[in-house]
Amino acid sequence: MTKASFLRKALCAVTAMAMLLVLHEGASRADHTDGGASLPLTGDLRTHDPVLIRLHGGDWYVFSTGDPAVAGGTIQIRRSSDLRNWTFAGTVFAEIPAWVRQAVPGVVNLWAPEVHEHDGVFYLYYAASTFGSNRSSIGLATNRTLDPTSPDYQWVDQGLVTSSSPTDDYNAIDPDVIDDETGSPWLAFGSFWSGIRMIRLEWPSGKPPATPMTPLRLADRFVPPNAIEAAAIVRRRGWYYMFVSLDFCCRGAGSTYKIAVGRSRTVDGPYFDRLGTPLQHGGGTVILSERGTMFGPGGQSVADGDLLVHHFYDGAANGDFRLAIRRIRWENGWPAVTGDD
Repeated sequence: MTKASFLRKALCAVTAMAMLLVLHEGASRADHTDGGASLPLTGDLRTHDPVLIRLHGGDWYVFSTGDPAVAGGTIQIRRSSDLRNWTFAGTVFAEIPAWVRQAVPGVVNLWAPEVHEHDGVFYLYYAASTFGSNRSSIGLATNRTLDPTSPDYQWVDQGLVTSSSPTDDYNAIDPDVIDDETGSPWLAFGSFWSGIRMIRLEWPSGKPPATPMTPLRLADRFVPPNAIEAAAIVRRRGWYYMFVSLDFCCRGAGSTYKIAVGRSRTVDGPYFDRLGTPLQHGGGTVILSERGTMFGPGGQSVADGDLLVHHFYDGAANGDFRLAIRRIRWENGWPAVTGDD
């Protein structure tokens, strides 16, 4: 073999190795989807603690925390045909249910809804509490459709799901429902106190079994005042991802909310962040925080597996809250978004 022939073969071998490395890198990133930036939104965007759901390939709906000045503070609804332009579409109730006012004295609005479809029924979970208290309740309403023009449209209050009191070490707000791989439902909830907790539910009631369980522990910052809340869990490719809000909301441009994530092979944990730190011991990989005029992003939910929905406080609007929707980039089994507001 001549020296020139040897060099040509060596060069071909190196080129082939480089191509294999590129293909390996591409395979390792096969979980990647384009996205990460926020969608351009218009219309009525004044939402807090939003949850997004689509009606069977048709319109999109955002449910959010109630405004005490609108329908007595009940859960609000906004609607869009294209995921971008939003209009106000009313409230779930005409007023806060009487049982809620009795269970939570001083309640002025309903908080942080969750909407979950099961077997043709939409289950809407909502929280009732007052700031700084864990005398709280999570309630449930059901509907056969989300379309307010349908003759079947009617939200029916189903009453209490679970609650907490000053004798408990947890706070029953910020509900989130996830079906495990067997189709069994679980309810994650919690804010401050002992962090994120979880209980079993049953279909079709959407409520806990007759024999209650002690809430499981999913996430705890271990640093007073344990500022973690608003769990949102999604199942994807053999993993359960739990998104949480860290630090403080509701302070306008002074809000320090940020969104963090951990994952687990089982719905009831343990959840670990990207560094391997358990969320039960202060872990959590931050994927979105303050940037530019966007302050305190949080109160998140995940829709369609790759849409991160959250509110933020807009520095260009005197710190008023606004809706944001971002497409999640999945990179090597972890979610990422771009904080471009």
